[in-house]
Amino acid sequence: MNPVDIWLRDVVKRAGFSDPAEFARHFDLKPYRLRQLYRAATKELLADPAEVTTLPKELRAAFAERGIDFSGVEPLVVQRSNDAQTTKALFRLRDGKEVEAVLMEHYGDRTTVCISSQAGCAFACEFCSTGQAGFSRNLSAGEILDQALFFARSLAAREKRITNVVFMGMGEPFHNYDAVMEAVALLNDAQGFGLGHRHITISTVGLVDKIDRFTDEHLQVNLAISLHAATDELRSRLMPVNRRFPLEELMAACARYVQKTNRKVFFEYVMLAGVNDDDASASALAAIMQGRLYHINLIPYNSTPDAPFGATSDARIWKFAGILESADVPVTVRQNMGRDIAAACGQLRAETQPKAHHAPVSSGAKSKDAPIRQSN
Repeated sequence: MNPVDIWLRDVVKRAGFSDPAEFARHFDLKPYRLRQLYRAATKELLADPAEVTTLPKELRAAFAERGIDFSGVEPLVVQRSNDAQTTKALFRLRDGKEVEAVLMEHYGDRTTVCISSQAGCAFACEFCSTGQAGFSRNLSAGEILDQALFFARSLAAREKRITNVVFMGMGEPFHNYDAVMEAVALLNDAQGFGLGHRHITISTVGLVDKIDRFTDEHLQVNLAISLHAATDELRSRLMPVNRRFPLEELMAACARYVQKTNRKVFFEYVMLAGVNDDDASASALAAIMQGRLYHINLIPYNSTPDAPFGATSDARIWKFAGILESADVPVTVRQNMGRDIAAACGQLRAETQPKAHHAPVSSGAKSKDAPIRQSN
């Protein structure tokens, strides 16, 4: 399916049409009119068909009467961090489900939008706020794109643009594989949003079958693995998915990816005090990173309401990084952004999701400080 049809499919279904063909017949639209609508929403970043002045006034009025609109997400709350570098939006979907997405404005002109692919998550990682709250449903490709379009319009008003998109928000992207791949096509389309594949990153908890499928897509999209432990015993406690796809299978899939694509794999490793941050853990991690195009991102832990963990100290993080560097493993310590509005890594959870309660995984103390929620 081409990007125009992917985008139109969501737009017309919201208005009660079965598919784009029925929509076109109803309004007697030629193909070029459909392309005009698509371009207006995804490239010109217009928020409503009423703003598309290339359409006849009568047609715009007919669209309004039928309830045709461009977006399937409605911003309920928009919060900005104290340093003004991070903006979090809570969106309501048409069925009342909610998702969150985050805009990060780095120094210089680089901007990153972290988008959600599911309302909730089924994989129940112990340290992740989304996973602690359970799964509601998959998002459509249009609902995924609409999160990016919301922030793109906001940036355009300040003569800025989105330079990177990461699928690291709510949900497991490869658990919603087809819609995510369609969303990637929409983001990348030169006639629409126009973001290069190399500026898109998909993060997965390690669904081996989907990693192999992604490998065969032959896209230049970046692959990131949520790893967080270097032994099966610990990873299975932190991430139940490891019981289905243990480390040996996961690392074999990553090796196949590198062999077929010659592209780097990024591994995310959240630092949990007294759980996975000691010297032995660093050495074990270094041992499985040898000899390939692998890069470790160490992520300071951000407290969540229901998880029994504490954050590793900065000194300990840098010592851990030093052990990896001494073993010639490329490593970066991730900068924390948006912690004061619960927009940092692992903190996203829509307010309508239920709370879940988990037994402690280790002796790591839970932070007593709830995330500060501010709205400017």
